[in-house]
Amino acid sequence: MEALDLARWQFGITTVYHFILVPLTIGLSPLVAIMQTKWLKSGDTKWLKLSEFFGKILLINFALGVATGIVQEFQFGMNWSEYSRYVGDIFGAPLAFEALLAFFLESTFLGVWIFGRGRISPKAHTLSIWLFAIGTNLSAMFILAANSFMQNPVGAVFNPETGRAELNGAKGFIEVIFSTTSLYAFAHTITASLLVAGSLIAGVSMWWLVRTAKAGNVAEANEYWKPAARFGFVTMLIASILVISTGHFMGQHIYQVQPTKMIAAMGISESTESAKLGLLMTSTELKEGSVIEVPIPGLESFMVTNHFSGPESKLIGAKEINEKYQKFFASDGTYSADQNYMPNPFVAFYSFRIMMALGFASAVLSILGLWITRKDKLTTSAGLAKLFVWTMPFPFLASTFGWILTEMGRQPWVVYPNFEAQPNTAPSQMIRQLTDFGVSQNVLPIEVLLSMVIFTLLYAALGVVWFILVKRYAVEGINTHKVINTDVIDASDPHAKLSFVY
Repeated sequence: MEALDLARWQFGITTVYHFILVPLTIGLSPLVAIMQTKWLKSGDTKWLKLSEFFGKILLINFALGVATGIVQEFQFGMNWSEYSRYVGDIFGAPLAFEALLAFFLESTFLGVWIFGRGRISPKAHTLSIWLFAIGTNLSAMFILAANSFMQNPVGAVFNPETGRAELNGAKGFIEVIFSTTSLYAFAHTITASLLVAGSLIAGVSMWWLVRTAKAGNVAEANEYWKPAARFGFVTMLIASILVISTGHFMGQHIYQVQPTKMIAAMGISESTESAKLGLLMTSTELKEGSVIEVPIPGLESFMVTNHFSGPESKLIGAKEINEKYQKFFASDGTYSADQNYMPNPFVAFYSFRIMMALGFASAVLSILGLWITRKDKLTTSAGLAKLFVWTMPFPFLASTFGWILTEMGRQPWVVYPNFEAQPNTAPSQMIRQLTDFGVSQNVLPIEVLLSMVIFTLLYAALGVVWFILVKRYAVEGINTHKVINTDVIDASDPHAKLSFVY
């Protein structure tokens, strides 16, 4: 394998693993903050204990997420140095803000939250977890803005003297952060993260609810685990509706700015009106007859155009868009006339469907959970407990396949050309870069292979540690008899000691 292939595999492996952890931190941080706020407002200690219980899982996940995320930064400068040279002026700006502003905010106030109970007032302590949650979501915003630039570059100008894309001043930076693509990606990612976190809270709580109810400890089941489970299910239901809604509008936007991605994801081989919804792809190539369709005319057209039939429902096919791109970029010799501009259709098609199926399944599970825990109902079904535990990974997997669709669907571009922002620009002057041209020219395949093997093994070990720690604290449960002291101690007391309260 060449350095390009190995570099893509390495980035894909490390990023997918890292992205498994990220949504849980993004979603769980505000939910833990809400739990602690419910205690602060009501004085009900169960919410304080629940915030401490799920806070332990949050801390473990955050620590592993930071450890796995560090590797990403180095890959840009080493395996993808040509990409960094070309767009580093733009791409580096939001990443710098993420580190200097968002990460410092979240890490500082996470420390205050961990060590601050009893040393600062309950209000200030609760504020610290909210500031951590804000920092976490700001971090996501900056990173998604950087990624969205790769999907649809804005706020940049091409410098013909240096051959680089450069940030168009402060105005360009604002455009990068708040581009339409960035805002859609942020909304979709945050709601997906809440779905991930809600699923974990619901699954763990349902397991404990059934366990304590079967053991005859009805008081603990009703007092702690039923409210926690319903909190998780309500979060799942709201997040499911929002993630489906934002995904729908984001898909329509992506069809306009990245047509090749959505064409591959929908399985449209030939341009057609009133397109039927593709159900299965029977070939690794997107061609006529390779997609089994649902016999409802116009369903796929409606998803993208809001029209079931007529000229407005027309969807461009893979063959037509590929030929259009070939003709355009070959017009001034920028790329060869036989360059294929379509992503892997098999990966895009099934990533899209798996993501949607798991999202809808999570919505159904949330409704089922709310029905089971309604009013004074208290289930002791071990089968239901197992159902919600074993389906906890659904939103994790949906997020992972969404990431795969986002990145694999962008290929063969590492920076997808923005035709709307550069309407009269010659192909050679457009801000765009094929993935083939983004890889470092000085890294040997054996170097990339060795580092990929090392990182894969290291991440596997960290994954085992993550699973063991999360399982340990999830199974440990809540000490209902423990008294959590929230009184502020006298810091001038020579016997006062800094302690790790979680």
